[in-house]
Amino acid sequence: MSCHSIPQYSFYLFTIPAIFSLSLKNCTSVPSKLVNVSMAETDPFLPAVATWYGDPAGAGSDGGACGYGNDVRNPPFSAMVSAGNSNLFKGGKGCGACYQVICKENVDCSEVPITVTITDECPGTCGDGAPFHFDLSGTAFGALAKPGQADLFCGAGIINIGYKRVACNYPQTTVTFKIDPGSNPSYFSCVIEFENGDGDLDLVELRASGSDQWLPMKQSWGANWKIDLVPPQAIAPFSIRLTTLDSKKTLVAENVIPVDWAPGKSYRSLVNF
Repeated sequence: MSCHSIPQYSFYLFTIPAIFSLSLKNCTSVPSKLVNVSMAETDPFLPAVATWYGDPAGAGSDGGACGYGNDVRNPPFSAMVSAGNSNLFKGGKGCGACYQVICKENVDCSEVPITVTITDECPGTCGDGAPFHFDLSGTAFGALAKPGQADLFCGAGIINIGYKRVACNYPQTTVTFKIDPGSNPSYFSCVIEFENGDGDLDLVELRASGSDQWLPMKQSWGANWKIDLVPPQAIAPFSIRLTTLDSKKTLVAENVIPVDWAPGKSYRSLVNF
């Protein structure tokens, strides 16, 4: 399912009351207090709101603020992605985290949960409403609807949903390192993606060939991490150690960056969480 044939109603356009006032009223017709109580007492899902952006059948944006690029359109993300407000994006540390979201209030809701990955930031007015705001891709938003109802559903603009954190699961996919085009023998930068489990990262460290010292990398932006290299730190192959944000689980990708590494290339490890 995806949001076909309906003009996209991105949350960033909600400042045009003439277009969206009716949709907003319909989406909030159930008192929020009653909705919250119902979810808390009978449902493991917590209350949030959702909008959608980008192409009706697309992946939101071409990579967005996490730096995944066109990978958001392809497996294993497969366009089932979302931008998140500050409580979800976490200054980029939330990139890669996975959530189940479900819609029950709208008549066109399937009431079947879907899983999405945080791949972008929803800035500005996404922080003005509910504490947790998912700005879903058109593909993901449409997947919340009953079969055949995605077109009507996507015209709702903003909807109340339930959400919960879940483990990421990318079968037969290992952690991948995409080297930034600006990298060189003195500067190494990469985007890290496809982590199972927690999905997000708090610490990334690099170890050069022949060294027993782990050097901390700095978060550059989103899922992009960087480090300045000086001899003997610049000797590849490089091993990279990952530590997740909440559970502090660690994983080592031994010699994942080869001797002949090149800017713009991607290197798959042999491991995953």
